[in-house]
Amino acid sequence: MAIDPSLPRPQAALEETGFEELLSEVLERVRATRDEQARWRLLLDAVVTMAADLSLDALLGRIVQIARDLAGARYAALGVLGARHERPLRTFVTHGLTAEQVARIGELPVGHGILGLIIDHPEPLRLRNLGEHQGSFGFPAHHPPMHSFLGVPVAIGEKVFGNLYLTEKLDGGEFTEQDERIVIALAAAAGVAIENARLHEEAGRRERWLAATAEITARLADETADEEALQLVADRARDAGESDAAWILTGADADHLRLAATAGDVPAELVTHGRVADLASTTMRTGVPAVVENLTSAEDGKRSQDALGPALLVPLQVDPVPGVLALAWTRAHAERAADVDVALAGAFAEQTGLALHVARTRAVRQRLAVYEDRDRIGRDLHDIVIQRLFAIGLGLQGALRRVDDPDLAGRLDQAVEEIDDTIKDIRRTIFELGAMSQSDDLQSAVVQLVERAAGAMKVRPTLAFEGPVRLLIPDNVGRDLLAVLGEALANAARHAEADEVSVVVVAGDEARLRVVDNGRGIGSDVVESGLANMRRRAEKYGGHCRVVPGEPNGTIVEWSVPLG
Repeated sequence: MAIDPSLPRPQAALEETGFEELLSEVLERVRATRDEQARWRLLLDAVVTMAADLSLDALLGRIVQIARDLAGARYAALGVLGARHERPLRTFVTHGLTAEQVARIGELPVGHGILGLIIDHPEPLRLRNLGEHQGSFGFPAHHPPMHSFLGVPVAIGEKVFGNLYLTEKLDGGEFTEQDERIVIALAAAAGVAIENARLHEEAGRRERWLAATAEITARLADETADEEALQLVADRARDAGESDAAWILTGADADHLRLAATAGDVPAELVTHGRVADLASTTMRTGVPAVVENLTSAEDGKRSQDALGPALLVPLQVDPVPGVLALAWTRAHAERAADVDVALAGAFAEQTGLALHVARTRAVRQRLAVYEDRDRIGRDLHDIVIQRLFAIGLGLQGALRRVDDPDLAGRLDQAVEEIDDTIKDIRRTIFELGAMSQSDDLQSAVVQLVERAAGAMKVRPTLAFEGPVRLLIPDNVGRDLLAVLGEALANAARHAEADEVSVVVVAGDEARLRVVDNGRGIGSDVVESGLANMRRRAEKYGGHCRVVPGEPNGTIVEWSVPLG
């Protein structure tokens, strides 16, 4: 058709362009606008659904899926930043890769190359082709091809939580400015949702610590023994902190700590010697919690994921013997340590220590009541029963001198001997009543037992200690040592007729007890019930008990068990 030169120029241009082409362009723009509006509506719906999900792991997966749909990408990922410099990415959540592809790729990225660029410079990055960027490291074997790229940081306030990564635009082109704007908006909404989820998880962790404290307090109110209480503290602290190991060190001072309770796989040599023991001593001395980034690096240089990595040590103030509560995580679970609130762990240790102190105070009062009853029974036996038996014995001896019948005289003499043996048995019972079956201070218990024996035997045994008896000899061994000492002193009082008795208690590589008297020695017809019991108390710890004649007379009792 001929164009009339008299027509206006725009109309001529319209004729040249063609109406159909203009109409197509207008329709394309309308469709683009409608798609843009649909994507923003999808974003609003996504924000609502994200706000309803308080599980952090589920929320991260949801964010990645929404970002992939909004940007029209084939693959999407969210890299969560960690606290460790050697592994900037703590978690890497993907969407679009099949399970088979993930397995073939192997270990997920840790934060190098283009991913590390956004970590170092938290700003949006849009690339037409990943491989053309100078910071690209390429892909590992079996990785699917990826060209177009869009990366956006996810921030919580001024702190960057992680980064959204999108690759392979579905239409084969590159990501647009509109894609970038909508993903940035998603990242802002995701930051708020993530912060809410983290606060929810933090509340859950706080609730676990409070529940652990409440359980321990309730159990201690139910008269739990000290060893069981410390074990319960270690178990519940490990559960509340989601740690791989927990242990408690106690001691009379910061330089002499021993392992009192463990939970999980705790290498005893690691925690009681070297750098770890020094850290525990410092924590106990200063009362300030200690955070250790790498527990085993200075000890053995292990790089295994099963080796203990970060650790937290908090003071456990329990009178009269304070200690340290420690939590540790393996390298594979190192990021769990970053989630533990040091203040929460410290408050748990403080409240637990108070509960232990109250329980121990109650136990001391109960033991004192028992000892008062024992003292009363002992005084009654000594002042009343023994005096009456003495009077009866003296009366029989006086009657014996006026008896002419030999048979009757023999019976009276035998009755006097039996009364004498009964008096000795009562004396033995008196100082056995004074043996402390349970004591936090073994050395004091030994002193009390020897003092009581001196009163009953009318001979004051000499007593000597070698080594830190209070620190090195554990409670269970101490109770058996007291029982053996009571038996040895009772035998000396009943059979030896000695005027010298010595007692020595030694603490070192082994716990040793030595009781020596200068009496008449062991007869061939002695009944070994007590001696057999002493041997059994040693053998159950892998030790031994030896009872031999002294030189030139008397008896030597040597009892020893290894300490490890």
